Amino acid sequence: MKAWEKERKTMDEAIPRILTEEEQTWDFAQTLEESGDTLMKLLWSSHVPGSYAPESIMIAAIQSMENRGYQVNQAEVLIKAGLKALKKNDLVELNKISAQVWYEVNHAQKNEQALYWTYKPYHDFETYLTAVEFPNFKKVKKDSLLLDKIYAGWLAQIIGGAVGTAIEGYTTAAIKKAFGEVTGYIRKPNTLNDDITFELALLKAVEATSSKTVTSIDIALHWIGYVPMAWSAEEIALRNIRYGLFPPQSGRTNNPFSDWIGAQMRGVICGLLFPGNAYEAAGLAWKDAVISHDNNGALGEVFNAVLAALCFVETDVEKLIELSLKCIPKDSEYYYFANLAFTYAKTHDQWEEAWAKCERAFKEYNWIHVYPNAMAEIIALYYGQGNFEKTLHILAMAGQDVDCNAAQILTILGVMGGLKSIPQNLIEPIGDRLDTYLRQDRVLSIQTLAQRTYACIEESKK
Repeated sequence: MKAWEKERKTMDEAIPRILTEEEQTWDFAQTLEESGDTLMKLLWSSHVPGSYAPESIMIAAIQSMENRGYQVNQAEVLIKAGLKALKKNDLVELNKISAQVWYEVNHAQKNEQALYWTYKPYHDFETYLTAVEFPNFKKVKKDSLLLDKIYAGWLAQIIGGAVGTAIEGYTTAAIKKAFGEVTGYIRKPNTLNDDITFELALLKAVEATSSKTVTSIDIALHWIGYVPMAWSAEEIALRNIRYGLFPPQSGRTNNPFSDWIGAQMRGVICGLLFPGNAYEAAGLAWKDAVISHDNNGALGEVFNAVLAALCFVETDVEKLIELSLKCIPKDSEYYYFANLAFTYAKTHDQWEEAWAKCERAFKEYNWIHVYPNAMAEIIALYYGQGNFEKTLHILAMAGQDVDCNAAQILTILGVMGGLKSIPQNLIEPIGDRLDTYLRQDRVLSIQTLAQRTYACIEESKK
């Protein structure tokens, strides 16, 4: 039946009737107004659910566009008026100003003098492939040892997320002043975390197709089906997908956060699905990344995917970083920051010295941007020397988007060292339970999650 025929049939069969007073309600309009106004206020001023760190998505959007080499003067002028309207709870004015900010952000003019434009952008996987080299290792045997490594990786990721959720969004100095040296949970761990949600959606998409044939659109449709809400880049991507903008447009269109951490925070699952195979892991990561990110944001997911793939076959952390950096184009801005952190690590005895230099290098970037967090990952991995507790300590004390960084890097250590490498005092409070806000999957078994991942691993010749 054609659309017009269906609509004609519906109208022909409709029978007029008089509604009662109770049936004549517009209550839904009030509900929509309240929810819309609440979201608008949160965009200007909110606190991270797990750590209560302050954030402003509207101001961060302006900051991020300047980081990406655009002129944002007109948008910056609106900040004061927006904050004033928020303080007065003037939702009429706040909505007007917000629309103006988004207009200015989405129509910002290129700043030809910005350093951003001195680096080559990478918008597609084919161009990316021409600029990198992948290491070759023997195939990883699919056996019980591999399953154990994948389980340890997932468990380590969930532990890292639980530790980091309580302290994300703060500087090293602030964390040290408030908590001293953080080496584990600072409160009863909570496994609810938005980061892992998108990895689970990818896994579902792979289960419905295969790890090699799954497409960006397959994954995007699993996002829209299973993920009810998101923030920053992922929220914009979901909105785009909902109205028919599929990847890569979903990640590029009206998205000032496309260089943020959202793709990097979900890279390791691609490595778990392709153990030892950096090429395939990078390919899957790219498919996933462009749903919500572009260029340096996509390279962030590739970097973590490659780290996770290669940690099955390379346990020397310095060599692991070196090999993974070879899979990032040297003329990209992502490589500049990642390699800078690696250089600092190799030339300073103490991680605090190297990290202090990193902090100066990324001072103009938001704590959710990909660069501060890529640098934190490299510093922690290098100085942690493969030790789970030491690496966790550095990740925690580096601050920034701690749950993302700890989850990703500790996955790598879990794979390399196995279950025995993870301290029991970190495992016991977690048990075998993962709580999520994924539709239809509110509670998951971590062991089952590992088995599902293992079942999706395919043999590869490359």
